[in-house]
Amino acid sequence: MAIVHVTTKDFEQQVLQAQLPVLVDFWAEWCGPCRMLAPILEEVAAEQEGKAIIAKVNIDEEMDLAARFGIASIPTMLVFKNGQLVKRTVGLQPKGAVEALLA
Repeated sequence: MAIVHVTTKDFEQQVLQAQLPVLVDFWAEWCGPCRMLAPILEEVAAEQEGKAIIAKVNIDEEMDLAARFGIASIPTMLVFKNGQLVKRTVGLQPKGAVEALLA
């Protein structure tokens, strides 16, 4: 499954109303660690197809969402289950740690 790019307009539908757990990566083009995390997230998205959703929020384009969730540094990953924020991690994480967020 492809990674979903989420905006303020569709955050409610794509993330909060999702039937599956959703990992949301808050990132920006200029962020080196964010770019290093991208291929890891693509692998996890492919492996978790049907079990979880991987979403990305560009903080430069979606400042309201970044502010809403208190994103102070990137990459920050938030995990939502049943519309509730259940996990948060900041910084580049290895694949195993990303998978553990969804466990």
